[in-house]
Amino acid sequence: MKILVLSDSHGNLDYMRQAVEREKPDRIFHLGDVVRDAARLQRRYPQIPMDNVRGNCDGCDDSAPEEKEVLCGGKRIWLIHGHAYYVKLNLTLALSEARARGADVLCFGHTHKPLCTIESGVWVLNPGTCKGFPNATCGVIEIEDGQVRCRTVDLKKPPEGQE
Repeated sequence: MKILVLSDSHGNLDYMRQAVEREKPDRIFHLGDVVRDAARLQRRYPQIPMDNVRGNCDGCDDSAPEEKEVLCGGKRIWLIHGHAYYVKLNLTLALSEARARGADVLCFGHTHKPLCTIESGVWVLNPGTCKGFPNATCGVIEIEDGQVRCRTVDLKKPPEGQE
């Protein structure tokens, strides 16, 4: 299973569509800022299941929860935007909560900085921002045979083998 992780689109659908076409995911996560972008992407690709959470720039839009746990391929993935867990300061609070929930993967946005690492047995993935300025990045989670692999993708660079 391949999951495309997007965040902080801030009105730019072009890079989100490019990420979908490039990665051909089985599922999409959008981590907020702006949830209506996720809804527009879902209308364009209705065949791809989508989960989303709202961010600090989504105001009172209650079309998405503030956080969400998703089971995919037997793995627990916790989706947050990150502002409520102060991820711009550090990951201590978010990681502590992820471990308490038994999450295999913590996905968050908010900082606009891509991050992909393993902390205390938990994959930590921030896809960065797909708005296009200054960067256009996304994240990918792949679950196969009970194993998780995560990575970030620079959407302004051509895919490997197409340089």
